[in-house]
This record gives sequence, structure tokens and C-alpha cells, in this order.
Amino acid sequence: MFVIVTRNYPPDIGGIQNLMEGLSTALLSHGPVKVFADAFDKSDNYDEKSKIDIQRVSGFKIFRKYRKANLVKEFIDNNNVRAIFFDHWKSIENINVSALSKTKSFCLIHSKEINHSVGSLINKRMLKALQKANYVIANSRFTKNLATKLGFKKENIEIINPGTNYPIQINNDAKNFAKTIFKNSFPKLITISRLDGRKSHENILMTIKNLLPKYPNLKYVSIGDGEKKDDLEKLKKELKLNNQVSFIYKSNEQEKVALLDESDVFLMPSIIYKKSVEGFGITFIEAASYGVPSIGGIFGGESDAIQNGKTGYLCDGNDLSEIYNTLLKILEKDNYKKLGSNALIFSKNFNWSQVVKKYIQLI
Repeated sequence: MFVIVTRNYPPDIGGIQNLMEGLSTALLSHGPVKVFADAFDKSDNYDEKSKIDIQRVSGFKIFRKYRKANLVKEFIDNNNVRAIFFDHWKSIENINVSALSKTKSFCLIHSKEINHSVGSLINKRMLKALQKANYVIANSRFTKNLATKLGFKKENIEIINPGTNYPIQINNDAKNFAKTIFKNSFPKLITISRLDGRKSHENILMTIKNLLPKYPNLKYVSIGDGEKKDDLEKLKKELKLNNQVSFIYKSNEQEKVALLDESDVFLMPSIIYKKSVEGFGITFIEAASYGVPSIGGIFGGESDAIQNGKTGYLCDGNDLSEIYNTLLKILEKDNYKKLGSNALIFSKNFNWSQVVKKYIQLI
């Protein structure tokens, strides 16, 4: 029996949500799985369709975390638990140490969630919570190095990159939808992410404006919503990119992967925004699984997801000229096709059926 304790789980949307869903599903091949997750709107509908035993915990956040911790302790005390996995240091923080001693415990770390000043109260809480786990799992080399700088001993950290279950089969309706969006454009560029300051959407739009003289038939599609939505719509209008840029704020899974499959380059040159930095970038691997090369940023863990010069390129997302020149380099002489073929091969290393074995070996 495996147990997952998570603050982040579908139908809530996000990278950690997808990670925990993928991990719990992959573990099913090695034994039964029990998930303790926070309740969200329409989570009942999701849970009814899931093959996994999911127990939702609701209520005010300050009480919910203690209630969930008590439920987890009770479950461990009354069941033969082979291993327990936590999505966040706050998920293990209130778990009873004696209960954890009865099983193997894993706590996953991601760059944004641990990036607190050394010596601060929240930094001390984080370090104390992580010490409860048998294994602390960083999603990239960058995240491991960051955790070390923040005070956690590097010898206690393992690196396991997130997995993916892509590619998935695309139905004809979704394929037609993607062709309607992209039409006969070239190059077809895409970003799939939240519209936040870290993803550098503003610089992408300005780079697209500069590319138009060379590629007048260009099309850029951004999938995702977020706090930068209004600012980006305003910038698109100011740059007169209404025909070249499409923001899709809501899409289903089939539409998303169809657009990804139809595109030529995945573009997400992330930057450091406040305390937020890209820890890995699973969307680069998702793109690669459809033979699409990526352009990512240089500041976070993207180098684990993109082999620079082989499956895509890394560049400074703060620098318009660098984004522009990197796009030229990937597009000229059909370079994107060669990089895309390499990316497809590379993506197979991240299939969940392979990634989950790394956890099983640690157990």
C-alpha cells in the first residue's frame, strides 16, 4: 500500500497537481494507492472516475492541515503502508514522527516552494519539516542546489525528474480544432503555462513583433490563464498582433495536445520573478513527446528538461535580442525538425513507467 498526501491534486490545475496525479497513477502498477487530498470544486466528479482511492479533506485551511495529519496517522497505524509521499514540506510538517517511523517517507521539493531567505522563520520551518522524511526528492539539479544553499544537506537529497504520460492519442475533432487555429502559418509557436511574471510572455510578444518582417505568416498560441491576462491583451493590441497571436484561456486536454502536436516550436524562456523560478518545466518534456523542440530559460532547472543545442535551446528570457536570435537559430535551415526528432527520443526517458522505478528502488 502506498499513500500520497498532497495539497495539490486534480481537478485543481497546475504542474504539481499533474505531478502528484502522475506519481499516484504510476504507483498503481506496484500496489494499491491511497490519496489524501484537499477538496476542490467538482473534485467529487473527478474522484468518481479515478481508479485511485481518494479521500478529500475540506474545511478552513488552518484546521484542515491538522485534520489531514490526524487522518494520515490513523491510516498508517491501521494499515501496512509500504511508503508515503508528500507533495510539499507543508504536507509533512504536521505529520506525527512515530507514524512516519513505521514506513518509508518521501517529500518532494520544488524551487518556488522552498525559496525562502536563510534564517527566516519559514526557512526554519521548512528545514525542520524536511528532516522528517527519509528521502527528499528534488525535481532537478537546480532545485537540489537551491535547497543546499538554503541550508539542507545535499547528501540527504535525491534528484528524480517529474514524469509524463504523454503522448496521448488525439481525436479528429481536436486535430481539426488545432488546424483551424494555426491554418497554414509558419512558424507555429506555442506556450502552455500560467500567465504570470515568470513566464516572460511580454518579451515573447515583443519578439514576435520583431520577427514579423522575416516571418510574416507567423502564428503564436498561448494556452493558460493568470494574473497577467489583461496586461498581455493590452500589449497584443498595442503591438497590433491580433492576427498573429491567440490567447486561449481555457481548453480541454485534447485541444491542448492537438495544438502542441501541430506546432513547430515550444517557447517558454522563463525568468526569475520575485522569488519564483522555474524548477524543471514538465511542459518541455510534454512538447518533446510530440517531436516539438523547446526554447527555455537559463535561470532554473530547464537544463534538466532541455538538452541545449540538441533538443532545443536555453536563452536569457530578459533579453529580447537573445530570444530573437535563438528563434532564428532554431527555425533556419529546418533546424527545428532535427531538434524535434532528438527531443522525441529524449522524452522517452521521462515516461512515468520508467520514473516510478527510481522511487521503488529507493524504497
